Amino acid sequence: MALTGIQIFKLLPKTNCGKCGVPTCLAFAMSLATGKAELSACPLVSEEAKSKLEAASTPPIRPITIGSGERMLKIGGETVMFRHEKRFENPPGLAMLISDKMTETEIGERLKRFQEFSYMRIGFKLRPELLALRCDSQDSNIFTALAERVQKECDAGIILMANSADIMSSALKVCADRKPLLYAATTDNAEQMTALVAEYNCPLVAQADGLQALATLSEKLAQMGVKDIVLDSGAHDTKQAFHDQIMLRRLALNQKFRPLGFPSIIPAYAMADNPLKEALVAATFIAKYGGIIILSDFQGETLYPLLVLRLNLYSDPQRPLATAEDIYDIGNPDENSPVLITANFSLTYFIVSSEIENSRVPSYLLVKDTEGLSVMTAWAAGKFGADNIAAMVRKSGIEHKIKHRKLIIPGYIASESGGLEEELPDWEILVGPREGAHIPAFLKNLQP
Repeated sequence: MALTGIQIFKLLPKTNCGKCGVPTCLAFAMSLATGKAELSACPLVSEEAKSKLEAASTPPIRPITIGSGERMLKIGGETVMFRHEKRFENPPGLAMLISDKMTETEIGERLKRFQEFSYMRIGFKLRPELLALRCDSQDSNIFTALAERVQKECDAGIILMANSADIMSSALKVCADRKPLLYAATTDNAEQMTALVAEYNCPLVAQADGLQALATLSEKLAQMGVKDIVLDSGAHDTKQAFHDQIMLRRLALNQKFRPLGFPSIIPAYAMADNPLKEALVAATFIAKYGGIIILSDFQGETLYPLLVLRLNLYSDPQRPLATAEDIYDIGNPDENSPVLITANFSLTYFIVSSEIENSRVPSYLLVKDTEGLSVMTAWAAGKFGADNIAAMVRKSGIEHKIKHRKLIIPGYIASESGGLEEELPDWEILVGPREGAHIPAFLKNLQP
């Protein structure tokens, strides 16, 4: 049972040192209780308290980390069946399948596409994380050469797919620093795969036919010392896989059944015969409840919708999706380009930035942190008025990017123009349109 904030506070050092990032131990305890902080942030907690707190605060579905560097992926850690109950914690990883039987040219094209697929949406960088390398040749040298090539040419997280522990060991030697996911341990090779986990400290997929056999295998791996497990129920059709995913989540969350308290992996490539159906399968398991989804290939027209769906589902429903406060360059602006300002509610940013792009007038867009509120709501709450807008403009550094001193504010806060002229006496305050659709014509009329 989860501990309350007060119960956690009694186990903390009570020094109020602030080293955890919050001013008091009580505040830190409350953050721990609500899942907004991690125990590792406290450098003074005793080993005894750490043991008690870690046992009590371990999520029903164990969090697993795969890969390293910028594309490091954390999956699992989930605590609810439905997003509206609290939130989903860690977005599922998307993986592209590469067989070691593919030609050198095809492998090169896939690696290039993987690196190129990166999108900016409402201030968030969207991109896939993983490459699933499958040993179809059953040749250790060929599979190892593929792993080595990926290691050199790509920064992806790696899934090594081989049933032979000897082949897996050979490939691991060239990419162990990426902390790859080993796919997969079965009842036949569990001991050999466990030995590789012990040597290289990598997460391991447990693969069995059906949930009962999977639970037995998972429990066996745990008894052999494997802590980081990813589950594959062996289902290769959408209906059975969907059923298995729901049962895995229910058993872990509602029944606290530890042998199945791990994230899962979904071979979507085996459940569809064309890219569009495969994308639908992947979308299904982004929502219900895949930890990693492997696709046969990535194409922009199917990958981008999946990335957007993942972003939307794994945002906190109790907090508006917000863009980071910053200066956003739209269309390669220069020192003479106009400067607009808006709130950081993600939809507001998306609409305003899109309309600026449509105008084809290179511009700077200042995004003010309004705690995810829209322009009018933020203005009514006192978070988007003359004083705090002026403070943001002064600290943003926009003055060093432009020659002029003209700031365009949203038409909905036209009443703040006088106050802004007092706060920013060197600036000319221009009142922009109330609706985003009118921005292109407004900007074009500003041009000399």
